[in-house]
Formats: sequence, C-alpha cells, structure tokens
Amino acid sequence: MDVPVQAARMKRFKPMSAHSNSFLSDAERDAVVELRRAMHREPELSNAEWKTQERIRGVLQRFGLMGAETFHTTGLYVDIEGTASGPKRLVAVRGDIDALPIQEAREDLSYRSQVSGVMHACGHDIHSSIALGTALAFHRLRHNFAGKVRVFFQPAEEAEPVGGRTVQEEKLLDGFDRAVGFHISPEIPAGMFGAQEGAVTKSADQFKLTITGKMAHGASPHNGIDAIAIAAAFVNEVQKVVSREMPVDDGAIVTIGTIHGGEATNIICPSVVMEGAIRTSSSERRPLLSQRVREVAEGVATTHRGQAECIIRRGEPAVVNDGEMVSRFRQLVHDTAGRDAFFNDRRQPGGSDDFGFYAACVPSIYFWFGSRAPGNESYLHTPTFGASDDLIIPTTELTVRYILDLLNS
Repeated sequence: MDVPVQAARMKRFKPMSAHSNSFLSDAERDAVVELRRAMHREPELSNAEWKTQERIRGVLQRFGLMGAETFHTTGLYVDIEGTASGPKRLVAVRGDIDALPIQEAREDLSYRSQVSGVMHACGHDIHSSIALGTALAFHRLRHNFAGKVRVFFQPAEEAEPVGGRTVQEEKLLDGFDRAVGFHISPEIPAGMFGAQEGAVTKSADQFKLTITGKMAHGASPHNGIDAIAIAAAFVNEVQKVVSREMPVDDGAIVTIGTIHGGEATNIICPSVVMEGAIRTSSSERRPLLSQRVREVAEGVATTHRGQAECIIRRGEPAVVNDGEMVSRFRQLVHDTAGRDAFFNDRRQPGGSDDFGFYAACVPSIYFWFGSRAPGNESYLHTPTFGASDDLIIPTTELTVRYILDLLNS
C-alpha cells in the first residue's frame, strides 16, 4: 500500500478518538498513551513486571477504578459492573504486559527503552494501553450496560510459567460468556484490522531430551556409545514425523533449540541434553505429535545402543477463534471503518500465544490490528520493531464498540 493511502486511512480513524462522542475523555486518552510510553521506557521481563503492575494499578485508581485484583503474582485484573437493566452477560478482555530480552535499536524514539537488553518488541506496551483504555471506557459507560467486563493485564505471555495458564487453572473465566484478545501485526497496514475463524496460532509444547551413551577414548569409539551421534540421528529423524506423518495443512513444526554435550575433542561423549518445541494448529494431533517425538527419541537411542529420556511440558494450546464472534467483528469493522479496513487475506496459523488458555475456556476472538507504516516496517521480536501511538485510541474505540455489541446482543 502506498504512503498517501495509508495516511488517509489513519486520518479517517483519528476522529473516533478526537470528537466529543469518544468513549474516553481527553485526560483518559492522554493517560492511555502515556502508559504505552512509560512501559516502553521501563520494560520488564516475564514474571518480573512489578513496576508495570503498580503503574497500571495507579492509573486505574486515579480514574476511580478501585479494587483491582492480583493474579499470577505480577498481574492484575479489574471488573467493571454495569448498572443498567437487561441480560447480564460477562465479557473478558486480555492485554499482556511483559517485554522481551532484546536490546532496542530505535534511537529515533524519545521513549525508547532505558533498560539494557530489554524492550517491548512484541507490542505488549500497546496491548496494555488498549486494555487500560477499555477499562476506563467501560467505567465511564457503566450506567449504559448490564453485565460485567473483566479486563486482564496479564503478565508472562512470553515465558514460562505463563500467565494464561493461571487464568485457566484459577478459573478466572468461570461464568464468562466471551473473551477478547488482540495483537499488533506489522504484516498488516496501519489502520486495518483482521480476524479469521478457527485456529490462528499453534500450540507450543516444550521438550527436554537427555540422551545417555558411554564414555570412551576418541581413538577407540567401539568401546563407547556416542551420545552425539545419537543426537545427530534424532535431529534428522524427528523431522520426518512432520514431513511424512502430519498433513501438509497442519503446519506442524518440531524445533531443536539447544544442544549441549561433550567435554573434549578426544572423548566419546556420554551424554547430550537437547531442548526444543513442538507446535501444531490441530488440537486432535497435538498429543500424537508429542508421542511421536518421544518414540523417535527412544527408538533412535535404542538403535544406537543408548538410552533416551524425553520429558514433555505442555504449553499453551492453539488460539481458536469462534466463528460467530469473527463474523460480528468483521461486520463492525465494515460499519465503523469501512469495508477496505478489514484485512481479508487468510493467514496460516503461526507462532503461539497463551490467549489459547482463554479460548479453551470460553468462546473467544483474537484479532489483529495493523501497524505497518513508513518507519515501522520491522517484524515482531526484532530490535527495530516499533509502532505509532496513533494506533492506540482507534483500536481501543473499536474494541469498546465490539464488547458493547457482545454485551447487548
């Protein structure tokens, strides 16, 4: 998309937040944008979001939203109860708050990270700001809806132990009718939104494989059992599980992320430890894929006279979007922003997100909002990733309208 068209689209969106019919006051809009900048300046890694937690609690209290509850140690959620009459539907919203261990390389930003080796390279500072704006808007609108909106400021999306699992395990969505999540996308032009039915991410299970052989002198390999040779055979063989046993459209992935073994060049290595990830968009094939990784490890080790212990930790499930919620979202984008503002290209499920735990509890939607614009073309999880503040208020306004539709339908 060329720059003039992109600029026109962003200009069209801004009035939603600038006119008197906005869901937020001037002071609230300023607070939402300032939260993004403050979080970006002082990013915190997963399970260490202490300053972020207190910063968000402080803003909520400043605007009269008291009683935010702590969960997963460094997270918060706040409930906004509607006082209007009518069916009392319950809708949850998730904004994640943690950063990544990446050194930022955006010297052009006045609010660039001040924490060495840590930055918001996945847009969680913007997600949190949208969640804050949603909470403030519904507090302002509380006399205009029945039911309840619960806004999660969720820690630890990027690293175990993940916050989404806590939401499921502590039954924080019990009784809720719907859940709404969102993610920034530099693959989509700024000012556009997208969503699709079905799986939109992959599950992500972790494995730790310990291969045991027998030490020997490097000049007498027949006296030992070479764990490195077994590890090499496993790396090759396990990929055949994906290429020969999984349907092509599943997009299954087995990644070997780390290999540690060996002490010297002239010693047959007795032990290798490998760690990796297992991903699939199919909840039905997920257990089979893990089972086959374990079977291949044990089989290869036995073939080479060694042993294998494979420990698999179940991670987040795939995020599966509810079809009816996607249809409603598409119609809302058409009605409020125009048909050309909806990103229709169907995307293959990729990456993982612990919003999958929410979607496993209640019908959910996980939509994308575009950020690609001149100067902000870098992808997620890179040192040069960035996104404009101009995205925050329009996306907040759309989110609020969408949740109102869910509450009142």
